[in-house]
Amino acid sequence: MAKQTVAGQFVDILVRAGVRRLYGVVGDSLNPVVDAVRRTAAIDWIQVRHEEVAAFAAGAEAQIAGRLAACAGSCGPGNLHLINGLFDAHRSMAPVLALASHIPSSEIGTGFFQETHPDRLFAECSHYSEMISSRDQMPRVLQTAVQNAIGLSGVAVVSLPGDIADQEAPERSIEHALVTSRPSVRPGDAEIDQLVRMIEEAGKVTLFCGSGTAGAHAEVMEFADRLKAPVGHALRGKEWIQYDNPYDVGMSGLLGYGAAYEATHECDLLILLGTDFPYNAFLPDNVKIVQVDVRPERLGRRSKLDLAVWGDVRETLRCLNPRITPRKNRKFLDRMLKKHADALEGVVKAYTRKVEKHTPIHPEFVASVLDEEAAADAIFTVDTGMCNVWAARYISPNGRRRVIGSFTHGSMANALPQAIGAQFTDRRRQVVSMSGDGGFSMLMGDFLTLVQYDLPVKVVLFNNSSLGMVELEMMVAGLPSYGTTNHNPDFAAIARAAGAHGVRVEKPKELRGALRDAFKHKGPALVDVVTDPNALSMPPKISRDMVQGFALSAGKIVLEGGVGRMVQMARSNLRNIPRP
Repeated sequence: MAKQTVAGQFVDILVRAGVRRLYGVVGDSLNPVVDAVRRTAAIDWIQVRHEEVAAFAAGAEAQIAGRLAACAGSCGPGNLHLINGLFDAHRSMAPVLALASHIPSSEIGTGFFQETHPDRLFAECSHYSEMISSRDQMPRVLQTAVQNAIGLSGVAVVSLPGDIADQEAPERSIEHALVTSRPSVRPGDAEIDQLVRMIEEAGKVTLFCGSGTAGAHAEVMEFADRLKAPVGHALRGKEWIQYDNPYDVGMSGLLGYGAAYEATHECDLLILLGTDFPYNAFLPDNVKIVQVDVRPERLGRRSKLDLAVWGDVRETLRCLNPRITPRKNRKFLDRMLKKHADALEGVVKAYTRKVEKHTPIHPEFVASVLDEEAAADAIFTVDTGMCNVWAARYISPNGRRRVIGSFTHGSMANALPQAIGAQFTDRRRQVVSMSGDGGFSMLMGDFLTLVQYDLPVKVVLFNNSSLGMVELEMMVAGLPSYGTTNHNPDFAAIARAAGAHGVRVEKPKELRGALRDAFKHKGPALVDVVTDPNALSMPPKISRDMVQGFALSAGKIVLEGGVGRMVQMARSNLRNIPRP
């Protein structure tokens, strides 16, 4: 009986760590590992057409499944292609193990064919990046990488020369129990005591929530109720905190809407819960600020803090809520709720006016109908750019839906690759890729991956033949748009040629039926919707300092055009305000 190779041992450890799939493109130095996967029933090799897609897919699987996922690239150019998707996974706190196979160990440092130094290249987008230069380093290096990825919620990279992968594994290797989940972190008593005092001294309190509130919806709602505090959120906090929220005042940030900005600036105490909100131009500088986060390196890096609290949001609030005396005064909360409802009412008219007859189709209308027709537990993957706007404003969270995108890294072309990873977690669950024509065409080759594996992903393509967000950036900077126009084919025809369901929609009345047909189709489908490239407008209140560039603080720009069913929730919350 043949002895186990280093590659076989590598794959066995991945399986023990909970990895179900290895996404990648086969090739030379990676072949021993791919063959080990072939011989291991507990793990599958997922062949994609581009390694960047492999990394995005693994990151999406990790976010949806809540466990370690993995991807791989062959030596040199192969693993270099992983880097953008790994940056996104790392910044999204998705636990991903990346295998960067390497040239023969004896040739390292000689300028050999396809030589790079992956252990150096991936250092910036990982918590751990090391090379196995001897079979005796297995399995300790891989086990350490796994524990870094899971324990620190991010990427770990192992570089492995192909010749070492093909060697026999050492007979007496040390294997230990792997860490496969993270613990809860409770703040210290001193921080809890100080936070209680600050809350007692503050008249008006606002909560602003990010993705760190995942799993803490009930605790946040109890906290808000006790304080009679308005609750705003960042984009990554939307799916966790907006639903069933009678204190909701909308979203702040580049794509903000409602009264979140006012609520955070007109309070006495702003409490940031699980958010690494990057746009400090939106944060106040004349109110007291407390930040609660499980990642200590994030505390205070966006704004000056009066108190930093290191802990999980849920565990922190479980300690805090019993000590907060419930308040009766709702004046601040009710005023913010009314501002929020008025703000939504003011922009919804632009969305409803003659929208069902307008061609090219309003993208707001597309997103709104998509929200109505999609499943109650659908997973939406969202391209960076204008698709972010439509998802932020129209996709309604309900506690069961998921919405993921490149919300921190901001990469183009993320939606389709992430949909692949999301769909592999559950073929029966509806996965919708909200793709822009720019992002979709960038990695369009992996639409073939959907067909090859018969993944029932539904691609809804917002096709405005332009890089819409870039045009907005240019407009904000006072520049004429240039180099932003795409000359697109009939994407639906390409989908059909590939063997998928494809339909092109040019009239609003055709949209709902096209979406329903796509959702009923058992395999992959693409709905190519021709949308209005001019669906951009500026709000009435912008100062000169706010329009110096998108990356700095163009964030104050609110794109008008309606907010879908959110206005209904705002009206409902207003009805719940007690009357004298």
